[in-house]
Amino acid sequence: MQLLADFLPLLFFFAAYLYDDLYFAVGVLMVVMPIGLALKTYLTGKLDKIYLGSTIFLLVLGGATLFYRNPLFLYWKPTVFYWVVSIVFLASQWIGTMPIVKRLFGQAAELSREQWVKLNLMWVAFFIFAGGLNIYIAYSFSQPVWVKFKVFGLLGLTFIFVIIQAIWMTKVSRGHKSDTEQSEA
Repeated sequence: MQLLADFLPLLFFFAAYLYDDLYFAVGVLMVVMPIGLALKTYLTGKLDKIYLGSTIFLLVLGGATLFYRNPLFLYWKPTVFYWVVSIVFLASQWIGTMPIVKRLFGQAAELSREQWVKLNLMWVAFFIFAGGLNIYIAYSFSQPVWVKFKVFGLLGLTFIFVIIQAIWMTKVSRGHKSDTEQSEA
């Protein structure tokens, strides 16, 4: 159900875009995204700070898109958001007791501090790449192509990256457990 709260706004955006135009779709997204945030908060009992940040970026840049009737603000939203998140992930290696990725996935795997830092850096690189790819698509292709990429391409890239990092975490975690078991024996 949480995944539905995450991706439902994108589906509404895409449907609204197909129905009318980008500005109508932005308006729909600006209504649906805060509802998705509220739904996710209700379902999980906690506020998803990444989703909140994305919602704030959307309201600001979506509002600018509608006010100035300029789609460039919306085109830059994913890029700016991804790059800000990459900076936060990178800074978390020195601020606080653990990298953000450990806070997010700490129960999923048993990794050493160095492995958590490496995984965190993988996320930093992914966010930088995804942000750069988004703005490349926005400036190099038509608006309909960008909308499809925004909805399906970035989602697909993220899904593939999550699978790759889950495989990596499983492999490394098994190795970490074997090392721990050998040192205890």
